[in-house]
Amino acid sequence: MDQITYDEFAKVDVRVGTIVSAEVPEGSEKLIKLTIDFGEELGERVIFSGIKQWFEAEQLVGVQTTFVVNLAPRKMGNFGESQGMLFAADATVNGDKRPVLVKFGEQLTNGTRMI
Repeated sequence: MDQITYDEFAKVDVRVGTIVSAEVPEGSEKLIKLTIDFGEELGERVIFSGIKQWFEAEQLVGVQTTFVVNLAPRKMGNFGESQGMLFAADATVNGDKRPVLVKFGEQLTNGTRMI
């Protein structure tokens, strides 16, 4: 990957949020529609993530993890607009390459900024 400057990196806003609902849009082969609570400052946002292959929507509800919140909104086909991106590890677990969600040892305030 290309090197970036600190100033470029500082533009990425990664926040903690809790998934309050998750559903597979009708006709979607890859996407799960997530509604995320980012707390008082940012409120709730809808983020689509191509993680259906690895996760059941129901198992994501209540999970607190990390998201990039300052990406420009992106239309996800006929399913709607994504207002951010799930920020997960691209890992190999037991020989399978898959996304692994960031988890914390304690409950954090939604909207907490990752530094």
